[in-house]
Amino acid sequence: MAEIDALSRARDALARQDWQAGYDLVHGLSVDEPADEAERLDLLADAAWWLGRVEESIEARQAAHRLFESLGAHRRAGMCAVWLYQDHCLRARPAAASGWLQRARRVLDGDTGCVEYGALLLREAEAAHGGGRLDEAVELAEQARALGRALTSADLEAEALQTLGRVLIDVGQPAAGLAHLDEAMLLAVEGRLGPYSTGKVYCSLIGACEELGDLRRAAEWTEATATWAAQHPFAIFPGICRVHRAVVLERQGALEQAEREATRACAELVGSHLPNAVTAYAEVGDIRRRLGDLERAEEAFARAEELSGRACAGGALLRLAQGRLEEARHAIAGCLAEEAPNRLGRARLLPAAVQIAVAANDLADGDAAVHELESIARTFDTPMLHALAAIARGRLQLAEGDPITAGSTLQSAVGQWQELQVPYEIATASTLLGQAQRQAGREDAAKESFARARALFEQIGARLDAHAIETTRRTRRPAGLTEREVEVLRLIAAGQANKEIAAQLRLSSKTVSRHLTNIFNKIGVTSRAAATAFAFEHHLIGRGG
Repeated sequence: MAEIDALSRARDALARQDWQAGYDLVHGLSVDEPADEAERLDLLADAAWWLGRVEESIEARQAAHRLFESLGAHRRAGMCAVWLYQDHCLRARPAAASGWLQRARRVLDGDTGCVEYGALLLREAEAAHGGGRLDEAVELAEQARALGRALTSADLEAEALQTLGRVLIDVGQPAAGLAHLDEAMLLAVEGRLGPYSTGKVYCSLIGACEELGDLRRAAEWTEATATWAAQHPFAIFPGICRVHRAVVLERQGALEQAEREATRACAELVGSHLPNAVTAYAEVGDIRRRLGDLERAEEAFARAEELSGRACAGGALLRLAQGRLEEARHAIAGCLAEEAPNRLGRARLLPAAVQIAVAANDLADGDAAVHELESIARTFDTPMLHALAAIARGRLQLAEGDPITAGSTLQSAVGQWQELQVPYEIATASTLLGQAQRQAGREDAAKESFARARALFEQIGARLDAHAIETTRRTRRPAGLTEREVEVLRLIAAGQANKEIAAQLRLSSKTVSRHLTNIFNKIGVTSRAAATAFAFEHHLIGRGG
């Protein structure tokens, strides 16, 4: 009777979300009956999970699954298998996770009118979503939602709504997707959901807002979720919320505070939720890169790559900042390949791909990346995606030697980022705008743009970018020539034709012609011979930079 009473009190403790009390009641408890032992192990797995002891939870859940199956309690065994699929996903073990999902299907096969079967449908929908099988994911999530409503299970219905919402967003229906997420969130804020479903809905909505660039909405829900997560101080949710908060703070320009939040998230998640731990380390690396702390950024990216087995976009930009151009190109190409079916995932990477392509003089690749980003922005039609596309297009136009058009594009980009109130991107767009204005001969306007950018970079602590502006100011060329125009001029002086220059610099013939026109206009000549004389007169021949 004492054992049964302990199990009952443990259930009560977990129901009121006192995870430690529930854990203490069942950990080490000895029971004789197999059914009671299965119940004890299942309770132990729940309590251990909420305390962040995922490996202990997995061990207990596997033992509970075996007992439930031997007792013929197929629904309980099936639910254990569903949880084990999810927990192995948390630990980045896809093969083991897939095995448990198949076992859940076998155990629950034919028993389609229960919550446990609905939970299976949702995990299968998530697997289909991750594999790019979006139509299948929608169908499975719709089935789970219908079952949740038929069974009056708010948890199942809410999780189905959030799954359906995220898939619809990736399909290219952001308004419909957010409407489903809002409906799921309503169930959460009404207090009708259990803690796991509540946390999942909160995090899913915030993730969708971040993907779509709804920065204000993301910030609002991040604060609300952080308050809720504080009630579960040992679970994975505080760490996940901290990652979201770090993203919000970074975009607000509070880089040092964002680094502290993301660093703490790393410690909280590395033992429980590896995918989010990878995200946290990558966020730390990206913040440190922007702060100009390249050595410690390298450490954070290396840890993210160690945990995930692949490079991340921030690491590619770090390689670029370190002058390791080929490594940057290889890294960003790998990242894009990983996100092949996910357009919003690719949208986060394409601006870096453009920046790296421009640095590598590969304007054809840069143009392809810009076109893809613009296509994604048209599909999802959010302010942040349009702003990302504008700054990428302006960067490319600048590299193509068209400062007038680039200036117009980048002026628009500055305005778009100002509307979104993202200081780092405002400063970046202003820096590029200053370069375009200088190349167009508008020196006073360029100085204003550079001053605005420098003030913002210094305000948020982006030391590397602020230094780059100073370097640009100190290395001005004669007649306002750009570095690329000087390269073209040297090759003209060496007697090369446009086609040869295009091949050597990996530019199109059209771009070389545009550079040539700009050079002639700036130095006031009308022939290649006069341009060559200018190059010798200003000592541009035979010197680097």
